[in-house]
Amino acid sequence: MRYALYFTPGPDDPLTLAAHTWLGRSAFTGDAIKPLVPVEFTAEEFSSLTREPRRYGLHATLVAPFRLRDGLAEADLLAVTATFVGQAAPFTIPGLALSEIGLFFALTPTKADGISALADTAVDHFDGLRAPLNEAEIARRRPELLSERQRLYLHRHGYPYVKEEFRFHMTLTGSIEALAAVRVEAALRDRFSPLLARPVEVSAVALFIEPAPGADFIVHSIHRLGATETRKYA
Repeated sequence: MRYALYFTPGPDDPLTLAAHTWLGRSAFTGDAIKPLVPVEFTAEEFSSLTREPRRYGLHATLVAPFRLRDGLAEADLLAVTATFVGQAAPFTIPGLALSEIGLFFALTPTKADGISALADTAVDHFDGLRAPLNEAEIARRRPELLSERQRLYLHRHGYPYVKEEFRFHMTLTGSIEALAAVRVEAALRDRFSPLLARPVEVSAVALFIEPAPGADFIVHSIHRLGATETRKYA
């Protein structure tokens, strides 16, 4: 089993509901949701476009998926999570933008200072729980394509895109071909533009779990920043 610390809006947030019908799945329940397929796409094309992010649900990575170090249990993880959120204060992202990052589209913040600081602190706070990556896990990150600093972070923190390399994003597509980018972007703007100017309240973080290798991720529990209570899901 792997765990991850993500930010995700609440289950009833308009952004979450829009993502459900885009991705075709809820990470809160694990249920498949009938997607609203844009008219420019066939059902098969659209399913392929959203296959990879559908596995994770709408989320932004704070601490990338990790296995617990030998000798540790979920209770240890929950205790560390409680300490982490108890020391953090809620804040607001003023709005979101639709961005093309490499070969995929994602939602990114118009101002990232608060969320970048939260992610930076989270990586250090949870590092002691993480089992070292095995050779297969390292190979999946294609270290030969990473910068020297990214390779350092991969081995030190289990993920190359932390600290200075971190970029908050909520992924909405898998890799797309350049010729399809305009069509995909138009569909995304049609679906998400009405929601982008809304402030995003970062008042909680979520522990996600991957129950088995390759399984879909699901919300395990919600942890409010500045508080000690936990809302269980899985």
